[in-house]
Amino acid sequence: MNLNNIMNDLEKKHPGEVEFLQAVREVLESIEEVVNENPQFDSAKVIERLVEPDRVIMFKVPWIDDNGDVQVNLGYRVQFNNALGPYKGGLRFHPSVNLSILKFLGFEQIFKNALTTLPMGGGKGGSDFNPKGKSDNEIMRFCQAFMLELWKVIGPETDVPAGDVGVGGKEIGYLYGMYKKLARENSGVLTGKGLGWGGSLIRPEATGFGGVYFTKEMLAMQNETFEGKTVAISGFGNVAWGVALKVTELGGKIITISGPDGYIYDEEGIAGEKIDYLLELRASNQDIVAPFADEFPSAKFIPGKRPWEVKCDIAMPCAIQNELNGDDAKLLVENGVLAVAEVSNMGCTPEAVTLFHEKKIPFGPGKAVNAGGVAVSGLEMTQNAMKLAWTREEVDAKLHHIMSSIHTACITHGTEDDGYINYVKGANIAGFLKVANAMMDQGVI
Repeated sequence: MNLNNIMNDLEKKHPGEVEFLQAVREVLESIEEVVNENPQFDSAKVIERLVEPDRVIMFKVPWIDDNGDVQVNLGYRVQFNNALGPYKGGLRFHPSVNLSILKFLGFEQIFKNALTTLPMGGGKGGSDFNPKGKSDNEIMRFCQAFMLELWKVIGPETDVPAGDVGVGGKEIGYLYGMYKKLARENSGVLTGKGLGWGGSLIRPEATGFGGVYFTKEMLAMQNETFEGKTVAISGFGNVAWGVALKVTELGGKIITISGPDGYIYDEEGIAGEKIDYLLELRASNQDIVAPFADEFPSAKFIPGKRPWEVKCDIAMPCAIQNELNGDDAKLLVENGVLAVAEVSNMGCTPEAVTLFHEKKIPFGPGKAVNAGGVAVSGLEMTQNAMKLAWTREEVDAKLHHIMSSIHTACITHGTEDDGYINYVKGANIAGFLKVANAMMDQGVI
């Protein structure tokens, strides 16, 4: 495999798609050796086929706001690769949504889903619609208009979307209601559904819980645990909430959360009613964390900055891509961080990841660490297909097992000669081999 030639060709075809090109390069750099050891992949052009989505669907979404004015947004669905099963990946509603971000997320999803060992391909979708500040009726009307186009290309055995940034239980409910009306069927076509109509227990917490389970395995490799450790996290939504719950349960102390306006530092720890308040804050429809400091006297609000300057034992980005850069990584290393785990998708810049590897700091990439969300989505699909519901304990046990298995796969393919575990390499190789072998078995299609 000639990495430079592939990347040059890709850059010519997709100019300016920074996030997508970054995600592809990260994967290809880490699998180059294993591809070169398997010439059948080169002759079948597996890489060239893998880096291009099967299809990209783009459509306009006209809807009427509460003032009676017509609004127009863009909608997307990127169906990237279905070698292992139906396309599977979330819908993101956020003003920043564009094709580059969705293609990066869809590409990452291929390998993340492969790591879970569940039969799911990779995809992603969404819109530049911003649900913040919108009434429930406006969100409903937008979701219904969005589904008028999306329903034509999804299905329980074809493409199964889920939630993501800006798409929670409310949005999934409106989307599913419209799909059901148009398709005239009740099926597992969306995950993240309400518990009363096909949803799975612990799905809201799953990404956070899974991230903590994976990080727990990383710490165990150093003969460490969460007990007594300080943990800095970013974000304040469902992912941060799930991480905070599970870290606290395991004896760790969450000391930061963050938003676009800055971050909260709470030396006493964010636990109990403070964790509950995260959901209230998110539900308030304000994308800021400053009110947290007004609610709890022990908390301090630091405006316009990120939490990685705080001394901590473990850092877990939980917000959005490239939220932890090279300078942030230097601060974490200087402050003696024991491990860094991306619970957000591609939460660290390449410069940050390179530094963690150089300093031999255990670093877990998002495609492995945050696979818990899609893993429980896959378990929801299974429950829907079987027309039953598992208990919270059953789902949690299956999630824990999946995350432990992903960690084992990373060790198998990522342990270097000096004993350091390159989790990026391990996750990419494990996911790639599963998808590439399936593509080889199925021919050139």
